[in-house]
Amino acid sequence: MEKRNILLLGAGGVGHVVAHKLAQNNDLFGDICLASRSLENCEQILESIERKKSYKDTSKKIQIKQINALDIREMIKLIKDLKISITLNLASAFCNMSILEACIETGSAYIDTAIHEEPDRVCEDPPWYANYEWKRRERCRDKCVTAILGAGFDPGVVNAYAAYVKKHFFDVIDTIDIMDVNAGTHNKYFSTNFDPEINFREFVKVWSWIDRQWVCKPVHSEKKVYNFPVVGKQTIYLNGHDEIHSLSKNIDANSVRFWMGFSDHYINCFNVLRNIGLLSEKPVKTVEGLEVVPLKVVKACLPDPKTLAPDYTGKTCIGDLVAGVKNGHKKEIFIYNVCDHKACYEEVESQAISYTAGVPVVAAAILIANGNWDVKKMVNVEELDPDTYLDLLGNIGISTEIK
Repeated sequence: MEKRNILLLGAGGVGHVVAHKLAQNNDLFGDICLASRSLENCEQILESIERKKSYKDTSKKIQIKQINALDIREMIKLIKDLKISITLNLASAFCNMSILEACIETGSAYIDTAIHEEPDRVCEDPPWYANYEWKRRERCRDKCVTAILGAGFDPGVVNAYAAYVKKHFFDVIDTIDIMDVNAGTHNKYFSTNFDPEINFREFVKVWSWIDRQWVCKPVHSEKKVYNFPVVGKQTIYLNGHDEIHSLSKNIDANSVRFWMGFSDHYINCFNVLRNIGLLSEKPVKTVEGLEVVPLKVVKACLPDPKTLAPDYTGKTCIGDLVAGVKNGHKKEIFIYNVCDHKACYEEVESQAISYTAGVPVVAAAILIANGNWDVKKMVNVEELDPDTYLDLLGNIGISTEIK
C-alpha cells in the first residue's frame, strides 16, 4: 500500500508535539510537510526534532512551507502540489472552515482538534458542531472525504473514553463528567496553557447537557472538589466545551458535563481581566484613534504557552467519570490519563498540555493511513472504534487507566 503524504498546519505548542511524533513514526507515512504563517516557528520545531533525534527514519526529513491557512485557493494549491492525502489542522480555530473546504475540494483527509470559531462570535448556541462542521457532512460523504473532528485530548480522547466504557462497561449511562486538571506549576505570574485568545473565549457562557436538554449557567459559578488519582484533591469548575456538543448527540446519556481545574490565583486574574473589559472580542478605540481588540492585546502581553515547557513541573490528569447501570446494578468508572510535564519536556521539549493534545492527532493520522479510520465521511471521535485507538495511544505516549 502506498504511504500517504501528510500536511501539518500550525507551528504552535501542539503543532510542535505533532511534528515530533510524526518524525518518530515517519516510517508509516510518505512525505511530511509542516506549514505555518511563520517559517521561523517551523524552523525552530525542526531544530528541536534534530536536537531530540526524533526521526525514526533519518533519511526522511520534514519539509517546511509558509502558508496563509485562511486562503482557500492557496491551501488547495499546496495540497495538490505536495500530493497531500492527510491534512492535520493545528492552526487557529478561526481557520477550520477554510482548511476543511480545501480538503473537501482536493480529497485530502482532514483532522482537527477544536471546534471552528468566527472572530466576532463567541459561545454560539448549541450544539456548536451544527453551526459549521456538521453542515458539511453530506459533502464529505458525497466526495468520500474522511474528516475526523476534535481529535486532540479534550475533545478527542475523552470522546473515545466515553465510547469505550459504553461498549465495555455499561448497559445504560446516566452521567458523563469530563474532568481536566493541571496540577503543574511554572515560573510565570499568569499564563494560559494554550492559545490565550481561544482559551478565554471559552469562558463566556457555560453550556451543559443536563437531563437531556441544554442548560446555560454563568462562568465559574459552579465548582466542586474531586480526589483525582496521582494528583489528589483538586478544585474543578463547570465549563462549556466542544466535546459536550457531539457526545450529547452520539452517546445516549442523560447528562454530559465538562469540568476544568483552576487555582484561586487563576480565577482572581481572570476575574480582573474580565471585569475591566480586557477579555472582550469587540474592537475599541484608544485615545490616539487606534482600533484594538482587548482580548488580542491580552494575548500579546501573556507568555506564549510553549515557552512554559522548560520550567513546568507536576502532572495533568484528564478523564471521564461515568455513572450508569450494568446488569441491573449501579456502576461508576473513572477512565483517565496522567501525564508528567518534565517527562514530556525530556522527550519532545514540550509541556504536558500540548503533549496530550498532540499525540492523539498522530494516532488518528496513523489509523487513517492504515485504513482503520479511513471512513470516507465526517465523524466525531466517539463514532469510531475506541479499542484500536486507545491501544495505539498507549504505544506512542498516552496511557489509559481505569478506576
